[in-house]
Amino acid sequence: MPSRRTFLALSGGALLMSQLSWAVDEAPGLDHLMFGASDLDAGIVWIEERTGVRAAMGGVHPGRGTRNALLSLGPRRYLEIIAPDPEQKSVQDFAEPLWKQLKSLKQPRLLTWAAHVSHIEDFAKRINLPGEIHAGARKRPDGGELSWKTFNLENDWNGVLPFFIEWSATSMHPSVDAPAGCRLDNFSLGYANPVGLARFLRDTGLDKKIGVAQLAGIHAKITGPKGTAALEG
Repeated sequence: MPSRRTFLALSGGALLMSQLSWAVDEAPGLDHLMFGASDLDAGIVWIEERTGVRAAMGGVHPGRGTRNALLSLGPRRYLEIIAPDPEQKSVQDFAEPLWKQLKSLKQPRLLTWAAHVSHIEDFAKRINLPGEIHAGARKRPDGGELSWKTFNLENDWNGVLPFFIEWSATSMHPSVDAPAGCRLDNFSLGYANPVGLARFLRDTGLDKKIGVAQLAGIHAKITGPKGTAALEG
Protein backbone atom coordinates (compact mmCIF):
# COMPACT_ATOMS: atom_id res chain seq x y z
CA MET A 1 0.00 0.00 0.00
CA PRO A 2 1.20 3.55 -0.62
CA SER A 3 2.56 5.65 2.20
CA ARG A 4 0.33 8.27 3.85
CA ARG A 5 3.33 10.38 4.84
CA THR A 6 3.09 12.36 1.67
CA PHE A 7 0.94 12.11 -1.41
CA LEU A 8 2.52 14.67 -3.66
CA ALA A 9 6.02 15.93 -2.95
CA LEU A 10 5.92 18.92 -5.24
CA SER A 11 9.44 20.05 -4.54
CA GLY A 12 10.86 16.70 -5.58
CA GLY A 13 8.22 16.00 -8.21
CA ALA A 14 7.46 12.57 -6.73
CA LEU A 15 4.07 10.89 -6.46
CA LEU A 16 4.27 8.01 -4.03
CA MET A 17 1.80 5.31 -5.03
CA SER A 18 2.24 1.62 -5.61
CA GLN A 19 0.43 -0.05 -8.49
CA LEU A 20 -3.12 -1.05 -7.60
CA SER A 21 -5.21 -3.66 -9.37
CA TRP A 22 -8.80 -2.92 -10.37
CA ALA A 23 -11.55 -5.13 -11.69
CA VAL A 24 -13.29 -3.72 -14.76
CA ASP A 25 -16.37 -2.67 -12.80
CA GLU A 26 -14.30 -1.17 -9.96
CA ALA A 27 -11.98 1.16 -11.83
CA PRO A 28 -12.91 4.85 -11.72
CA GLY A 29 -14.10 6.56 -14.89
CA LEU A 30 -14.54 10.13 -16.08
CA ASP A 31 -17.80 11.46 -14.64
CA HIS A 32 -17.86 15.18 -15.40
CA LEU A 33 -15.82 18.28 -16.17
CA MET A 34 -16.22 21.31 -13.92
CA PHE A 35 -16.23 24.54 -15.95
CA GLY A 36 -16.15 27.60 -13.72
CA ALA A 37 -17.50 31.10 -14.26
CA SER A 38 -18.02 34.11 -12.02
CA ASP A 39 -21.55 34.45 -13.47
CA LEU A 40 -23.61 31.41 -14.41
CA ASP A 41 -25.47 33.04 -17.29
CA ALA A 42 -22.17 34.16 -18.82
CA GLY A 43 -20.79 30.63 -18.54
CA ILE A 44 -23.87 29.19 -20.25
CA VAL A 45 -23.58 31.69 -23.10
CA TRP A 46 -19.83 31.00 -23.51
CA ILE A 47 -20.50 27.31 -24.13
CA GLU A 48 -23.60 27.87 -26.28
CA GLU A 49 -21.85 30.32 -28.60
CA ARG A 50 -19.16 27.76 -29.39
CA THR A 51 -21.14 24.50 -29.48
CA GLY A 52 -24.68 25.53 -30.33
CA VAL A 53 -26.12 23.72 -27.30
CA ARG A 54 -27.51 25.58 -24.32
CA ALA A 55 -26.91 24.01 -20.91
CA ALA A 56 -29.96 23.61 -18.66
CA MET A 57 -30.18 24.90 -15.11
CA GLY A 58 -29.21 22.21 -12.65
CA GLY A 59 -29.77 23.62 -9.21
CA VAL A 60 -28.29 25.22 -6.11
CA HIS A 61 -25.73 23.67 -3.74
CA PRO A 62 -26.88 24.74 -0.26
CA GLY A 63 -24.02 25.62 2.07
CA ARG A 64 -21.49 25.57 -0.76
CA GLY A 65 -22.33 28.95 -2.26
CA THR A 66 -22.72 27.68 -5.82
CA ARG A 67 -25.28 26.82 -8.48
CA ASN A 68 -24.85 25.06 -11.81
CA ALA A 69 -26.06 24.30 -15.30
CA LEU A 70 -25.51 21.00 -17.09
CA LEU A 71 -24.85 19.68 -20.59
CA SER A 72 -24.61 15.97 -21.45
CA LEU A 73 -21.45 14.64 -23.09
CA GLY A 74 -22.82 11.14 -23.62
CA PRO A 75 -23.60 8.18 -21.34
CA ARG A 76 -22.55 8.84 -17.72
CA ARG A 77 -20.54 11.98 -18.45
CA TYR A 78 -21.43 15.64 -18.60
CA LEU A 79 -20.19 19.21 -18.42
CA GLU A 80 -21.00 21.13 -15.25
CA ILE A 81 -20.97 24.92 -15.56
CA ILE A 82 -20.60 26.15 -11.99
CA ALA A 83 -20.73 29.69 -10.59
CA PRO A 84 -21.41 31.53 -7.33
CA ASP A 85 -25.01 31.55 -6.15
CA PRO A 86 -25.83 35.24 -5.49
CA GLU A 87 -28.41 34.24 -2.87
CA GLN A 88 -25.85 32.57 -0.59
CA LYS A 89 -23.80 34.95 1.52
CA SER A 90 -21.80 32.38 3.51
CA VAL A 91 -20.57 28.82 2.95
CA GLN A 92 -19.21 25.85 4.84
CA ASP A 93 -15.48 26.01 5.52
CA PHE A 94 -14.51 23.24 3.13
CA ALA A 95 -16.42 24.93 0.27
CA GLU A 96 -14.96 28.40 0.74
CA PRO A 97 -11.85 28.02 -1.49
CA LEU A 98 -13.93 27.09 -4.56
CA TRP A 99 -16.51 29.79 -3.79
CA LYS A 100 -13.82 32.46 -3.64
CA GLN A 101 -12.05 31.12 -6.73
CA LEU A 102 -15.25 31.31 -8.77
CA LYS A 103 -15.92 34.87 -7.68
CA SER A 104 -12.44 35.93 -8.77
CA LEU A 105 -12.55 34.44 -12.29
CA LYS A 106 -12.09 37.01 -15.07
CA GLN A 107 -13.24 34.56 -17.74
CA PRO A 108 -14.75 31.06 -17.71
CA ARG A 109 -12.32 28.14 -17.58
CA LEU A 110 -11.95 24.49 -16.63
CA LEU A 111 -11.34 24.13 -12.92
CA THR A 112 -11.10 20.41 -12.31
CA TRP A 113 -12.84 17.12 -13.08
CA ALA A 114 -14.56 14.25 -11.35
CA ALA A 115 -14.13 10.50 -11.62
CA HIS A 116 -17.00 8.24 -10.58
CA VAL A 117 -16.40 5.38 -8.17
CA SER A 118 -18.42 2.78 -6.28
CA HIS A 119 -18.27 2.44 -2.49
CA ILE A 120 -16.32 5.65 -1.99
CA GLU A 121 -15.25 4.92 1.59
CA ASP A 122 -13.66 1.64 0.50
CA PHE A 123 -12.09 3.38 -2.51
CA ALA A 124 -10.53 6.09 -0.29
CA LYS A 125 -9.06 3.44 2.00
CA ARG A 126 -7.76 1.45 -0.91
CA ILE A 127 -5.80 4.25 -2.56
CA ASN A 128 -4.72 5.43 0.92
CA LEU A 129 -4.13 9.09 0.05
CA PRO A 130 -4.90 12.08 2.28
CA GLY A 131 -8.28 13.63 1.62
CA GLU A 132 -11.81 14.17 2.94
CA ILE A 133 -15.19 12.68 2.15
CA HIS A 134 -18.20 15.02 2.04
CA ALA A 135 -21.88 14.35 1.41
CA GLY A 136 -23.75 16.62 -0.99
CA ALA A 137 -27.25 17.11 -2.34
CA ARG A 138 -29.31 19.54 -4.41
CA LYS A 139 -32.87 19.91 -5.62
CA ARG A 140 -33.53 19.24 -9.28
CA PRO A 141 -35.69 21.68 -11.28
CA ASP A 142 -38.48 19.06 -11.27
CA GLY A 143 -38.46 18.96 -7.46
CA GLY A 144 -36.53 15.70 -7.12
CA GLU A 145 -33.24 15.46 -5.26
CA LEU A 146 -29.79 14.40 -6.30
CA SER A 147 -27.41 13.17 -3.62
CA TRP A 148 -23.81 12.05 -3.71
CA LYS A 149 -20.55 11.71 -1.79
CA THR A 150 -17.21 13.12 -2.90
CA PHE A 151 -13.67 12.27 -1.91
CA ASN A 152 -11.46 15.32 -2.33
CA LEU A 153 -7.70 14.82 -2.31
CA GLU A 154 -5.72 16.98 0.08
CA ASN A 155 -3.52 18.08 -2.81
CA ASP A 156 -4.93 17.83 -6.32
CA TRP A 157 -2.14 19.57 -8.23
CA ASN A 158 -4.31 22.65 -8.77
CA GLY A 159 -7.18 20.63 -10.23
CA VAL A 160 -5.14 18.36 -12.51
CA LEU A 161 -5.98 15.37 -10.33
CA PRO A 162 -9.69 14.62 -9.96
CA PHE A 163 -12.03 14.49 -7.06
CA PHE A 164 -13.99 11.25 -6.83
CA ILE A 165 -17.77 11.00 -6.72
CA GLU A 166 -20.25 8.28 -5.80
CA TRP A 167 -23.84 8.97 -6.81
CA SER A 168 -26.65 7.75 -4.58
CA ALA A 169 -28.36 4.63 -5.92
CA THR A 170 -31.65 6.56 -5.86
CA SER A 171 -30.29 9.50 -7.92
CA MET A 172 -30.56 9.66 -11.69
CA HIS A 173 -27.18 10.50 -13.20
CA PRO A 174 -27.18 14.13 -14.46
CA SER A 175 -26.11 13.05 -17.96
CA VAL A 176 -29.44 11.30 -18.50
CA ASP A 177 -31.69 14.37 -18.82
CA ALA A 178 -29.16 17.18 -19.41
CA PRO A 179 -29.36 18.74 -22.90
CA ALA A 180 -27.74 16.45 -25.49
CA GLY A 181 -26.01 17.24 -28.75
CA CYS A 182 -22.38 17.56 -27.61
CA ARG A 183 -19.63 14.99 -27.40
CA LEU A 184 -16.27 14.95 -25.69
CA ASP A 185 -13.61 14.71 -28.41
CA ASN A 186 -10.51 14.98 -26.27
CA PHE A 187 -9.53 15.07 -22.61
CA SER A 188 -5.95 15.12 -21.38
CA LEU A 189 -3.90 16.28 -18.41
CA GLY A 190 -0.45 17.80 -18.11
CA TYR A 191 1.85 18.49 -15.21
CA ALA A 192 5.49 19.30 -14.51
CA ASN A 193 5.89 15.73 -13.28
CA PRO A 194 4.47 13.67 -16.17
CA VAL A 195 5.85 10.41 -14.80
CA GLY A 196 4.08 10.91 -11.48
CA LEU A 197 0.87 11.91 -13.25
CA ALA A 198 0.99 8.85 -15.50
CA ARG A 199 1.57 6.66 -12.44
CA PHE A 200 -1.44 8.15 -10.66
CA LEU A 201 -3.68 7.52 -13.68
CA ARG A 202 -2.37 3.98 -14.00
CA ASP A 203 -2.76 3.15 -10.33
CA THR A 204 -6.34 4.40 -10.21
CA GLY A 205 -7.28 2.74 -13.49
CA LEU A 206 -7.92 6.08 -15.21
CA ASP A 207 -5.17 5.71 -17.81
CA LYS A 208 -7.41 3.63 -20.08
CA LYS A 209 -9.27 6.72 -21.34
CA ILE A 210 -7.30 9.75 -20.19
CA GLY A 211 -3.98 10.80 -21.69
CA VAL A 212 -1.02 12.78 -20.41
CA ALA A 213 -0.53 16.04 -22.32
CA GLN A 214 2.71 17.91 -22.95
CA LEU A 215 1.21 21.22 -21.82
CA ALA A 216 0.45 21.68 -18.13
CA GLY A 217 -3.16 21.85 -16.99
CA ILE A 218 -6.48 20.33 -18.03
CA HIS A 219 -7.39 20.20 -21.71
CA ALA A 220 -10.72 19.25 -23.27
CA LYS A 221 -12.55 19.67 -26.56
CA ILE A 222 -16.30 19.32 -26.79
CA THR A 223 -18.10 19.45 -30.11
CA GLY A 224 -21.71 20.36 -30.84
CA PRO A 225 -23.73 21.17 -33.95
CA LYS A 226 -22.22 24.66 -34.23
CA GLY A 227 -18.56 23.82 -33.63
CA THR A 228 -15.90 22.85 -31.10
CA ALA A 229 -15.16 24.51 -27.78
CA ALA A 230 -11.58 24.21 -26.50
CA LEU A 231 -11.66 24.20 -22.71
CA GLU A 232 -8.49 24.85 -20.77
CA GLY A 233 -7.65 24.95 -17.09
